[in-house]
Amino acid sequence: MIWAIFIGFIIGLVAKLLTPGKDPSGCIATTLLGIAGSLVAALVGQGLGWYRPNEPAGFIASVIGAVVLLLIFRMIRGPRHGPGGRPWP
Repeated sequence: MIWAIFIGFIIGLVAKLLTPGKDPSGCIATTLLGIAGSLVAALVGQGLGWYRPNEPAGFIASVIGAVVLLLIFRMIRGPRHGPGGRPWP
C-alpha cells in the first residue's frame, strides 16, 4: 500500500512536469492524480488487451493516464481568477 502511494506520487510529479501550465496543487492531489492515472491506464490497457485482469499498468502508460486526467481536469475547471477578475499568477 505504501509502495503504491509512493509510485502514485512519482507518477503524478512526472505528469505535472510534462503538462504545460501552472498547477499549484499539493502533495495529496499529486499522489491521487498518479494513482488515478495508473488505474485509468490499467483499465484502458485491459480493454485493449494489453494487460491481463488484475495486472497493473506500466510506468509510461500510468504517466500518460495521469497527463490525460490532468488535462481533462484543467479543461473542466477552466481558468482560475483572483480578486478583480485577474488570473492567478
